[in-house]
Order: sequence, then C-alpha cells, then structure tokens
Amino acid sequence: MKIAIPADDNNIDSTVCMSFGRTPFFLIYDTETDKAEFLTNSAASSQGGAGIKAAQTVVDAKVSALLTPRCGQNAADVFTAANIAIYKTEGTSLKENITAFKEGRLAILGEIHAGFHGKHGG
Repeated sequence: MKIAIPADDNNIDSTVCMSFGRTPFFLIYDTETDKAEFLTNSAASSQGGAGIKAAQTVVDAKVSALLTPRCGQNAADVFTAANIAIYKTEGTSLKENITAFKEGRLAILGEIHAGFHGKHGG
C-alpha cells in the first residue's frame, strides 16, 4: 500500500509538516516494499488553493492513504472523491508515523477544518 505524508525535508529522517497544503515535500512510501520517494509540493507557494493543488499531487501519486496532522475541507473533499483515507499523525517523526500506521495505531482524522483560504498558516 502506498501512503503519503507531508514532510518538512526530503529525507526519511525528516519531521511531519504541520501544514498539509504548504508542505515543501510529500513522502510517498510503499508499506510493502519500504520504498520511499519524495515529491516537491508545487502548491506550497500558491497564492490560493494550495490545499486542493496539494491534494491533487497526492492523488496523482496513486496512494491509498494520507497521514497528516490536519487537513482542510477542500483538500479532504478531493481525497474523499478519490477514496483515499486520511489518518491523523502522532508526534513529528516520519519513521514513527510509518511504523504506527503499519501497526494499525493511527486513527482516522475526524476533525477537518474549514481551511485558511489565503490566511497564513494553511
């Protein structure tokens, strides 16, 4: 199964980025082969609509699940339409969240925020 996680840096020792839409990178990780790939988030510098653009990047990577600390409504709608499950990360380590996901310890992200829509923090 391929999963995506917003990452502050493009290496496996990075931390999870707190901002989904404005994350600099996405880790695309295959839980069966342990292959890691990093995608640059071209939406990070967008004037608006960063969450939707970032979500489309993740959808295009053909993942089955997203692990993120938070997600806006517009991006969540994109994931719902693509049948991609959204899980809430625990802590800040990419590696720890991959392990927690593999062990079934991450909960479905139940709290979707309205989005920041141009406000800083997105």
